[in-house]
Amino acid sequence: MKDDVFLMRPEDEYMHAPDAVSSFNESVYMNGFDFKQRVGGWMRLGNRVNEGRAELSVCLYLPDGRIACQFQRPGISHNDAFDAGGLSYDVVEPLSQTRMQYDGEVIIVENPDDLREPQKLFAHAPRLPAEVRFTHSASSPVHGGEPQDDVTPTMYGRDFSRGHFNQHGKVDGVIRVGDESWQIDGRGWRDHSWGPRYWQAIHYYRLFIGNFENGDGFMLLRITDNKGETRRLGVMLVDGDYEEITDLNIHTEWTDQQDPERATLGVATARRRAVIQSEILSLAPLRNRRPVEGEVLVSRIAEGYSRFTWDGREGFGMTEYIERMIDGKPVGYPL
Repeated sequence: MKDDVFLMRPEDEYMHAPDAVSSFNESVYMNGFDFKQRVGGWMRLGNRVNEGRAELSVCLYLPDGRIACQFQRPGISHNDAFDAGGLSYDVVEPLSQTRMQYDGEVIIVENPDDLREPQKLFAHAPRLPAEVRFTHSASSPVHGGEPQDDVTPTMYGRDFSRGHFNQHGKVDGVIRVGDESWQIDGRGWRDHSWGPRYWQAIHYYRLFIGNFENGDGFMLLRITDNKGETRRLGVMLVDGDYEEITDLNIHTEWTDQQDPERATLGVATARRRAVIQSEILSLAPLRNRRPVEGEVLVSRIAEGYSRFTWDGREGFGMTEYIERMIDGKPVGYPL
């Protein structure tokens, strides 16, 4: 996503006029992890105003291995703000500081494997009141924007978002779940996208988002379409500057349930070569289903809180594997 083909304006931090397509989506995502307390998580709110609803996701990884989460589709009637179902997002200073906060109930998942049967889990799992406050202060430039021509692909492809940008940063705030609370002093990553979008447009991809205490980090993506064509893109964040990657190789180790468990990443930029080890500490095995022309299309969304090792340094962040499920099998496995 080279800067000379993408336009990024301060006003793109705010809301965009919806396209006429029914699948128009404008969404924001933010994650944050406290390295010392080993606690953190991510929140996402996607406005699907043409469908009259939003997509709300909150997923918190607690120090004892439990996951506290909430997934809802609250109704919305406009695309004037990110504010639905107790989850909201505000721009404090464009391209520099943003806030995301959630006040509401969370489902307590003792065994993350239970997320494979969400209807049963949501019917019987305990619930607690929760409060999450994340303030993201940029520690990097903004990466991405809206393409200035009709042919340049966006990060995930034009049928997933027309505009998309992301940024690493310092994350401060609080997580409260029931009677427990953690002050967050850590690092994280955020993104903002707009345009046509449905999850099943992705055939499969592997995404790695990492942060280190000294401010370095990375966002690395390998995405493959249904024709088998693969793009490798992303950035290494070193000393406050982004370096576009020139190559990315991924070797994944899998569980017996065909979930990612560990990965070795070989990364190249014009300035450096790196080998990064990734270990998923806690995986939320999620699904998305969408009816299309009488058929229900299913995608698996594996969201893993991860520890990364790079040149002897330990960092934390997210591993995300998304792919279509066909005949009950993930199309990208075992790649």
